[in-house]
Amino acid sequence: MHALVHSATTIGIHAHPVEVEADLSMGLIGFRIVGLPDKAINESADRIKAAFKNSGLILPEKFITVNLAPASLKKEDILFDVPIAVAILQAAKLTDIPADFIEESLFLGELSLDGRTRPVRGVLSIVHAAMEAGKKRVIIPEQNTREASLIQGIDIIGVSSLVQLVGYLRREISIQPTLSTFKEATEQPAHLVDFNQVKGQQAAKRALQIAAAGRHNILLIGSPGSGKTMLARRLGTILPSMSFDEIIQTTKIYSIAGLLDSQTLIVERPFRAPHHTISQAGLVGGGTNPRPGEISLASQGVLFLDEMPEFARATLEVLREPLESGTVHISRASCAVEYPAHFLLVAAMNPCPCGYFGDRKKQCTCTAQQVAKYVAKLSGPLLDRIDLHVHVASINYDEIKDASLMGKSSAELYAEVARAVAVQEARFGAMRNARMNATQVEQYCVLTPAAEQIVRLAFDKLGMSMRGYHKILKIARTIADLDGSEQIDRKHVQEAIMYRSLDQAPTV
Repeated sequence: MHALVHSATTIGIHAHPVEVEADLSMGLIGFRIVGLPDKAINESADRIKAAFKNSGLILPEKFITVNLAPASLKKEDILFDVPIAVAILQAAKLTDIPADFIEESLFLGELSLDGRTRPVRGVLSIVHAAMEAGKKRVIIPEQNTREASLIQGIDIIGVSSLVQLVGYLRREISIQPTLSTFKEATEQPAHLVDFNQVKGQQAAKRALQIAAAGRHNILLIGSPGSGKTMLARRLGTILPSMSFDEIIQTTKIYSIAGLLDSQTLIVERPFRAPHHTISQAGLVGGGTNPRPGEISLASQGVLFLDEMPEFARATLEVLREPLESGTVHISRASCAVEYPAHFLLVAAMNPCPCGYFGDRKKQCTCTAQQVAKYVAKLSGPLLDRIDLHVHVASINYDEIKDASLMGKSSAELYAEVARAVAVQEARFGAMRNARMNATQVEQYCVLTPAAEQIVRLAFDKLGMSMRGYHKILKIARTIADLDGSEQIDRKHVQEAIMYRSLDQAPTV
């Protein structure tokens, strides 16, 4: 007696179909799972036996062989308890499910010992793949239905227990598909922070607006208490709204990581701020069964590294490739996983070990050698990948009390960013200026003669690398877009060079 039901597993954020076959044969009573399962899946046999007993169902007293096909695909995580149980029920003729119902359905879920279903990770990716594959319904734990209902065009059937599932399959009870929650979930909450709450710091605000418009990575340099973190946390209020594809991709990452909880859709760009003690695996992802790290959790949003020189140098260096490619690759003996890493890097640092080099109110106690050594903790190749280097000066009491220094609100800055983003979308679709390659830089960064002269002087006097030269042109392109200018003029280039301060002064 043989039966087959459809399920799936995830590798990275992508779902892969899995056929769950069950065969019942005469002989010694036993239960075996084959098809390259991990230890947690092998333990499904014990969970299913207990779930059957405590649900009042009789497990066939035969040798049960379960195959998870294709056998070449490594299966990990506890996803297959429910499909294995359904396959056994079907093979034992304890349910009479029509063949077309089986073919059109996908089963997923974990079972507890008393027969209740438990939620699993990666449901959004699997349901999205099932919809694209033409499945009509997915049958999953009730706790996962809100997440799964974000995908439209497929019926979401939530079951709370094995008993309820059997009743539904036997057509003894009816379960209505969960209504789509996509429209409700995409409602944007109001921001609790605003740029007009920050007194002064007009240069830093301008730099963050440029970063938001062109997706330029940015480094904020300033003494303790100057407002670096406060500024960084308000960047999300002026970033462009997420597209549908960005929302789905980001939510898939959080689903795989098991971080959705009651939140069913990531509609605001993520803001991740890991502590400087984080390990390489915590930052880029890893583990025996590779999970997303902070750079993937920040994808389509902001990765904020406060006190950047305090991070281990080896940890920081792993950022170099994701900053270039927008993806992170994690290789293990059993598998290789790729996660998205399209994040905007915002870093902050003190100008020296004591924190007060160049401060207007406190005297620095560091030697020139100590300052140079502190800045040198950030490697040249990493700094080359950070477009904007901005000094954030401390403010005095008069500036705090001066209401005129509040500047533009987040809404005003966002409107200007949106116009610049629209220009870039017309120019080359979803890409932003920071991602232009050398050919695109030559094509779209057209300089006036006056601007050309400034760039030539800067290249010769500052000893720029080719990457640094291209950074200035890309920043100038974004500034020109914010200014509504087709050509890059002298003032655009001058402002762009101003944001490459570490090229000009290695000791800050």
